[in-house]
Amino acid sequence: MQIGEIKLDAPLVLAPMAGITDLPFRVICRRLGCGMTVSEMVSAKGLLYKNVKTTEMLRIDEGERPTAIQLFGSVPEELAAAAKQVEASGADIIDFNMGCPVPKIVNNGEGSALMKNPELAYEVLAAMVEAVKIPVTVKFRAGWDDEHRNAVEIALAAERAGVAAVAVHGRTRQQFYEGKADWSIIADVKRAVQIPVFGNGDIFSVADGLRMLEQTGVDGLMIGRGADGNPWLFTQLKAALAGKPMPAAPTLDERLDLAAEHLQMLIDYKGEIISVKEMRRHISAYLKGLPHAAEFRGRFHKLDTQKQFLALLAEYRQCAHNYYEQEKHFASPIVEKR
Repeated sequence: MQIGEIKLDAPLVLAPMAGITDLPFRVICRRLGCGMTVSEMVSAKGLLYKNVKTTEMLRIDEGERPTAIQLFGSVPEELAAAAKQVEASGADIIDFNMGCPVPKIVNNGEGSALMKNPELAYEVLAAMVEAVKIPVTVKFRAGWDDEHRNAVEIALAAERAGVAAVAVHGRTRQQFYEGKADWSIIADVKRAVQIPVFGNGDIFSVADGLRMLEQTGVDGLMIGRGADGNPWLFTQLKAALAGKPMPAAPTLDERLDLAAEHLQMLIDYKGEIISVKEMRRHISAYLKGLPHAAEFRGRFHKLDTQKQFLALLAEYRQCAHNYYEQEKHFASPIVEKR
């Protein structure tokens, strides 16, 4: 499929997630079958004020392309200027955040708060589209709350503004990430617009993804929490969509080997001190559903160096293998309950 002139080798997009979809994780997901990656959300104001940490978030690895940098803000002129910076940095696509539910974002009239002001949302998107030559996309929610479910209105405004594709999360801002995503509102958006639509929300397995496609008719899937700790979901979905045999679930060793590689990639990108702290959160996701995960998770969260991390990972590997050997599942693929 295509977004503007950008070709995707699979209709599968890694959803932007603060604190998770940094450059190393995006590279991993792209390697494992994701068709496109999206960065953590980047502040338009931060770029304009030349904040060092914000500017660093524009960094892209060739191994993750095609990739979108996601901007957030609420002032059309600022977002147009920030979009030009993103384009100059080498991004393939600019995505706009109209879905973040976090109070510190919505209290500034940004993120999902913009859904309460469709006219301003249109102005912001139109300003960005006018400012750059690369495609602009937008991600938004079902609405602000159950009384204001205006995803279709926002989608039509985005299409009118010249946006190349939209992604719809089936929850309202009021829900945050609780409850069940309403896929019917995603189907409504798909029927309302001619541009590509990506469905997002509650895709944790191949079956979920295929059911989303069948029930909504969307052009592609955007996967967030389902890929956290399980980027192999992209591998499996890509095969399923291509009509190929389903790849086996990752073995215990494959899962732990990737965790170790992920840490090394983080260190290469951010340095050891920051990376080991950030990896505490990632290792919890990699171990989810595995034996003795809770016990070791607490121990991983006390580590400060790569050497300590790898030593404990080796200890966990042996412990888990012993468990599966006792259960007569030694060397069998690990199928998580998600």
